[in-house]
Amino acid sequence: MFHVILLSPQIPPNTGNIIRLCANTGAALHLVEPLGFEPDDARLRRAGLDYHEYAAVRRHPDLASCLQSLGTPRLWAFSTRGRRLYSDVVYQSGDALLFGSETHGLSAEVLGNLPAAQVLRLPMRPGNRSLNLSNAVAVAVFEAWRQQGFEGRDLSG
Repeated sequence: MFHVILLSPQIPPNTGNIIRLCANTGAALHLVEPLGFEPDDARLRRAGLDYHEYAAVRRHPDLASCLQSLGTPRLWAFSTRGRRLYSDVVYQSGDALLFGSETHGLSAEVLGNLPAAQVLRLPMRPGNRSLNLSNAVAVAVFEAWRQQGFEGRDLSG
């Protein structure tokens, strides 16, 4: 499946929603410090409902150790500064999808260490600044999962 990496997430309900998304899609979630909240934050738990036990969530002290723990996966960074559309990529199982914090996005340093072809954007109407983090993650994860034929989905319904 896929790895979702949140670099310094700041808003507990967004991360809670992403925990629920990862539990429902089979993606692993990686939280890279510093976090803008405590892991036991009630707003985080409330947004994730009872899905925390079904999600694979790991914390990492920095991005380098996160990527190293994953065996240096193919990395796709999502940014409003990206020139390539997220839908123009052929995703592979094991890919890592990297998202910055709600307040700052991904830094110029992080983006500068990646080839431009690995920096993706979600389209928006002119004049708009950004999408909600949990919405952006959902769009990206579902596109990657769709390309994999929704592998592992519930076939009962």
